[in-house]
Amino acid sequence: MSLPTGRCRLALLLGDPCGIGPEVAARVLAEATAIENGSAPFGDVEIVVIGEPWVLEWGAMCAGVSLDLPRCSAPGDLARAAQGTLLLTGPSFPPEAHTPGRVSKAAGRYVLQTLDYAAQLARSGAVDGICYASLNKQAMHAAGSRHEDELRYFAERLGVSGYVGEINTLDGLWTARVSSHIPLRVACERITANEILPAIRLLHHTVRSSGVPAPRIAVAGLNPHAGEGGLFGSEEIETIRPAVEAAQEEDIAAAGPFPPDTVFVRARRGEFDGVVTMYHDQGQIAMKLLGFERGVTVHGGLPTPITTPAHGTAFDIAGQGTANPQALKRALELCAQMVSSENPGGSPA
Repeated sequence: MSLPTGRCRLALLLGDPCGIGPEVAARVLAEATAIENGSAPFGDVEIVVIGEPWVLEWGAMCAGVSLDLPRCSAPGDLARAAQGTLLLTGPSFPPEAHTPGRVSKAAGRYVLQTLDYAAQLARSGAVDGICYASLNKQAMHAAGSRHEDELRYFAERLGVSGYVGEINTLDGLWTARVSSHIPLRVACERITANEILPAIRLLHHTVRSSGVPAPRIAVAGLNPHAGEGGLFGSEEIETIRPAVEAAQEEDIAAAGPFPPDTVFVRARRGEFDGVVTMYHDQGQIAMKLLGFERGVTVHGGLPTPITTPAHGTAFDIAGQGTANPQALKRALELCAQMVSSENPGGSPA
């Protein structure tokens, strides 16, 4: 199922059907198919939308756009499909289970099934990357997911047993975190060299894959003022600094630990390409303040590039047609860019 030289094929998932995913996906697809009439969408990228057709139609109705995508019903049909954007009918989702704006076990089950489907396509080589609209973790857990987030779910489905981590990017600034979707009390227990050094490595390699040859990585401290020389805590001296020094010995341009409340100010000024934070909100609050509707999450450490908007399902505005599609559009573009970096023969973005 390999593509012609210079092209890549990305799977686009509609996200939680009760959130804003279907409508923002419809907006992005409407733009892509309009561009197709004059050239290729998003450069030399073929978009395979995976999902229940009526869910996409509902999203298009909410967004006030018109879509008429060619359809295929089985992965084997992709090899014979014409180049361009198409809809691959995926797992079914009954209309009577659709409850826009509400957490739904049925929607969570449908989401897990679409993630499985996309992972199977990636493992078989039918798609080169995956981009998905926002999901709801509560719905996924209600449907039986045992994983803390979709990154770990994908890791299991793709057969990855090594280190993985969520990475966020916005306007050329990247951030990774030592711990993610766990209680803050547990996150503090994870501040060990064995956890920090892999996070630094992961951010370094991910930023390089985006086209930055020598990423400058800042590492945040855990405590106020990065511990103030041990006055407010010793983690910076005993654990974080040794991890930074170990990264430097691997020729990674890492520095720190820096005070968490100022490191993003310096990064925004252009001193760093990426920041490693110690726990979820330490980085997420800063990045979302810098541009909530433009941020993208990258699943680092997986064999397939996977991206998604950094925002959530926005149940409060689901179905109103007011959701901003820019983060999903950027996630799709970045996924194509990462595929291109891994396969220099292509030029998708």
